[in-house]
Amino acid sequence: MPELPEVEVTRRGIEPYVRGRRVERVDVRTPALRWPVPADLARTLARQEVLAVERRGKYLLFEVAAGWFIVHLGMTGTLRVMRQAELTAPAKHDHIDWIFDEFVLRYRDPRRFGAVLWHPREAGDIHAHPLLAGLGVEPFGDEFSGELIYRRTRGRKVSIKQALLAGNIVVGVGNIYASESLFRAGIRPTTAAGRLSLPRCERLAQAVRATLAAAIERGGSTLRDFVGSDGSSGYFQLECFVYDRAGAPCRVCGTPIRQIVQGQRSTYFCAHCQR
Repeated sequence: MPELPEVEVTRRGIEPYVRGRRVERVDVRTPALRWPVPADLARTLARQEVLAVERRGKYLLFEVAAGWFIVHLGMTGTLRVMRQAELTAPAKHDHIDWIFDEFVLRYRDPRRFGAVLWHPREAGDIHAHPLLAGLGVEPFGDEFSGELIYRRTRGRKVSIKQALLAGNIVVGVGNIYASESLFRAGIRPTTAAGRLSLPRCERLAQAVRATLAAAIERGGSTLRDFVGSDGSSGYFQLECFVYDRAGAPCRVCGTPIRQIVQGQRSTYFCAHCQR
């Protein structure tokens, strides 16, 4: 599933092409995604200039004068920039095209768990949208800190890894990045969130930022079929300390990496480096 780094890589790849350009038309071939694509989306966006492309958590927010269209990539979705001269006929899982003057922005989603929605400007602030309002803080924003993690985990018996995955403290720390962040911070993933001291929470906040920044720099993680907006693959997973390395020696101490299951998801850690 595309997580925050993959979505941010997509945003950065798309923005230079679409910002300041007008949508000529929209071709919606498959309206039945996770939620139905608004029936009047094509008419609403025709001749609208894209003013900005932002990201909130794993949602891409495309601002136009009339409002925002929201894109979530779901489990297997991708957004690709394709020049008109190189454009191929839509394949089975190519569900939506935004046609600009020199290129097409194509949404592909084999499992159709993604979404394309509309938030009109008269409905108010986009960040108050029901899908966005309950999200945690952004990991690169000023609000995110060790003190925030410490304050939001007091009295909680849930494991720190599950607390990170919930997304109501900080967004974007998916399964891969939770395991990697906890390794960098030297924290065992099964530790009860409420038992972490403030200094350990501060190390964790630093580790989350460092892990996500490294993943963005390396184009994200290519698991299953994620590719960036230009079709290129990310390679962060090639440099993971623990994720998907069960039985392999720890890159720091040589202890075999362990694998357990938490909340029906695999967790990887080093029993020596993470206490």
